[in-house]
Amino acid sequence: MIELKAAHEGCPTRLYDTLSSFSNQDDGGILLFGIDESRGFEVVGVYDVQDLMKHVGEQCNQMHPKVRAVFTDCSIAGRHVVSAEIPAQDVADRPCFYEGRGRYKGSYVRVGDADEPMTEYEIYSYEAFRRKYEDELRVVERAEIEDLDRDSLLRYELALKEGRPHLAGLSEAKILNLLSVVREGKPTLAGVMLFSLYPQAFFPQLGIIATRIPGVRAGDVGTDAERFIDNARLEGTLGDQLSGAVAFVRKNIRVTTKISESTGERTDVPQYPIEAVRELILNVLIHRDYSIHTQGMPIQLQIFDDRLTVTNPGGLYGRLSVDQLGKIQPDTRNPVIANAMEILGLTENRYSGISTVRRLTAEHGLPDPVFENARGEFRATLRLKTSEKTTAVDVHDTTSTVKRKRMLKSERRSALLEFCRIPRTRQEITDFLALAGVPYTMNNYVLPLVAEGRLRLGVPDKPRSRHQTYQTV
Repeated sequence: MIELKAAHEGCPTRLYDTLSSFSNQDDGGILLFGIDESRGFEVVGVYDVQDLMKHVGEQCNQMHPKVRAVFTDCSIAGRHVVSAEIPAQDVADRPCFYEGRGRYKGSYVRVGDADEPMTEYEIYSYEAFRRKYEDELRVVERAEIEDLDRDSLLRYELALKEGRPHLAGLSEAKILNLLSVVREGKPTLAGVMLFSLYPQAFFPQLGIIATRIPGVRAGDVGTDAERFIDNARLEGTLGDQLSGAVAFVRKNIRVTTKISESTGERTDVPQYPIEAVRELILNVLIHRDYSIHTQGMPIQLQIFDDRLTVTNPGGLYGRLSVDQLGKIQPDTRNPVIANAMEILGLTENRYSGISTVRRLTAEHGLPDPVFENARGEFRATLRLKTSEKTTAVDVHDTTSTVKRKRMLKSERRSALLEFCRIPRTRQEITDFLALAGVPYTMNNYVLPLVAEGRLRLGVPDKPRSRHQTYQTV
């Protein structure tokens, strides 16, 4: 990033905004004195090289942290031009701001060619990293331990103790405190989002807004002037939101059936690799910002005719940049949630999600995924090949058909396996599949999958236990 300053009649007196914005971006920036942009980039030279460096240096010293500019002087067409390289401040030292205005009025960020004041949240995000704030561990004063689902806590405790003999003798209360599900006798935010009977009673906006838009831009309308072909508010625990989001995507994308010429085997191929979609949604649920600044912002899942986007409140955490995604082990914003999701079998927690998304999209023949870290949000985009764009009419017809006709058995089985990535009871499975009753669900779906080794019992010694659960292998 280069900014031009004429400086042929004296040193510019208000460089603070640019010094701040350059220092607060990863690549820093360069101030180039002696070129007048208003005269068609004419080389006008600087009034005095040494005096210019002195006055620019004085302004650098009025920043916090102080800016250590590196000056270079050269001659062009007999006139002196001076560059001042402004290095990036370490993330732990940001925001860099003008001391005369203070942190909240003197911090700037570069947006295009302009220096824009930082938002309160942008300033907070740097402070949260520097001071290692643990927003996921905030005590939820309105919640009680009784608001947490007992069965879910029991499954969590059993999964945690499996393979960890040193935890076997600990009480449930000790474990919940040790793993920060509970603090000071109250559930934490992490505990509520993982185990509450209804987390949105405490955090109404900590969910996912999912929409299928009939076009390629927000605001496009369909053939009947509808703004959305389908839309849903996905609530519940983080596990519920994950399975709900994957089910929404399955419902709203086209599936192509391919038949092998050699074996005659039928294979259903969705527009987007479902496992890649799942990884993206899992990533935002684990790594989103759960601070008071963003707790009123739901995750956005949008399906357009040509792309699928997932937008996460809160930008990338710490020193991680978009270019480093999938290449280095990042700082973790919410380690308690990440660890719990691993124990519950929802993630491997091995920092391989982005690499997996890239691999799966390549295998699917799709363009590379696009990751963007904007002001206060992170967005991931999967794009279709140009020849595979879905028209609004196509999706509208498909969605209407799904609403009118019963799901195919194979589709129900796939949806069930996704739903059971965390242990589910007989009734939960029946409700999810929207079937007539538990016996029918068990005989036609659950027990066959158990026999195939694709579902396992939570209480294997008592197959008929009323507390029995089923989980995908």
